[in-house]
Amino acid sequence: MSKYAYDLGIIGGGAAGLTAAAGAAQFGAKTILIEKSSKLGGDCLHSGCVPSKTLIRTAAVWNLAGRSAAFGLPLLSLPPVDLGAVMDRVRGVIEKIQRHDSPERFCGLGAEIRFGRPAFSDDHVVELDGQRISAKNWIIATGSSPVVPPIEGLAAVPYWTNETVFSQRTMPGRLIVLGGGPIGLEIAQAFARLGSKVVIIEFMDRILGPEDADMADILKGRLEAEGIEIHTATKAERVQMRGSIVEVTVAPADGEGEKTAIEGDAVFIATGRKPNIDGLELKNAGITFTNRGIPTNIRMKTNIAHIYACGDVNGQLPFTHVAGYEAGIALTNAVLHLPRKADYGKIGWCTYTDPEVASIGFNEKRARKDGLDYRIIEEMFADNDRALAEGESLGKIKILLDSKDRLLGCQIIGPHAGELIHEWIIAQNGGVKLSGMAGAVHVYPTLSEISKRVAGRVFADKLFSDTTKSILKFVFGLKGRACTLPDNRK
Repeated sequence: MSKYAYDLGIIGGGAAGLTAAAGAAQFGAKTILIEKSSKLGGDCLHSGCVPSKTLIRTAAVWNLAGRSAAFGLPLLSLPPVDLGAVMDRVRGVIEKIQRHDSPERFCGLGAEIRFGRPAFSDDHVVELDGQRISAKNWIIATGSSPVVPPIEGLAAVPYWTNETVFSQRTMPGRLIVLGGGPIGLEIAQAFARLGSKVVIIEFMDRILGPEDADMADILKGRLEAEGIEIHTATKAERVQMRGSIVEVTVAPADGEGEKTAIEGDAVFIATGRKPNIDGLELKNAGITFTNRGIPTNIRMKTNIAHIYACGDVNGQLPFTHVAGYEAGIALTNAVLHLPRKADYGKIGWCTYTDPEVASIGFNEKRARKDGLDYRIIEEMFADNDRALAEGESLGKIKILLDSKDRLLGCQIIGPHAGELIHEWIIAQNGGVKLSGMAGAVHVYPTLSEISKRVAGRVFADKLFSDTTKSILKFVFGLKGRACTLPDNRK
């Protein structure tokens, strides 16, 4: 008889946990998944990716309606938005996806689902509602939660986070957003488009800190053009209620300069994330952890060889697709005993503002940090026929190349950047050469042509150089230019 009741135990029913449970059960491993909340799906489904992108889409439609005159249509007078109706649609989308993440579906696959708050007794056993559950291997996939910064008075104010914003029913006339990262920017733009006057307060000297300055500046220009007020290099020092008004006192982040007060009807907190490890009693299992999460190696193993950590809880890249990827790595090692390793250099991501900002590999900031020599090639959406037809010409694509013109990374800011980046993700993962991308016939007119054009520019200087012209003239007797502009421009 086996020493343990289960081959694999999983704590957390979000993206990583569900991926691991489905895979393990279908491989024939006796699997149990324990989720602390009453429903499966995790942060992404209930308070993250799904509701935010649903809200963003609704806001984009409303913004497009307000731009009707730009498309030759009559200018529309739009009524106020019913936030309750908007959130009803958000809830409806969540419920449709929830059916896919039901306990019954996973039971059908062979995985047992339980709900409650488990705690480790030792490195193979957790306790759940007074019952001891043992497993040969464990995967911790408990995700993360919003960090509430230690700002004076904030605890006494009914602030919003991503966990509460989608249950709101009344549109705030003025919304103050603390944090200029992806979550803060997405929510800020959505509410601004739906009718709120939005102010963003960011401690760092620019929004969207991990991205290159040129990309962040393009986005900042769009947000400001839509009426969003952005304060960078600014620290929130105190929050208080004045009747029904929220007042946030801010000051320059460097401590020099005067304090000012910003008033709003609601405040949204987007100042970072923290790992969900409270109550797990990790010390009982001997698991090493920090405030950033549970460290792992590239096989997702913690310091305890048969315990793995996947998703936000391990402090790596906080994206749902990364959580699923890491779960596959852990599953391969724990169940199939194959030494699969994670490679984060081949993973892309996207911020779903308008324009979207997508990236894979090195950007200039990361390349300089690693001391890499590189050159950049860019192509503008203003030169893309489909972007012009769509009225979405803001943005560009930028690729980084090494000294041998090998691809180091790609960044895109523009319409549907989150979709366009996949051509470059495939290139990075599949070893596709830039010559192959440049030579591939792309459908016209599409936004995707921008990828073909920027890849083609890698070779254009050499292909159409004076040396090439001289050789062709000598070999084939080509006659050269047929027309020259009056000012001798070529």
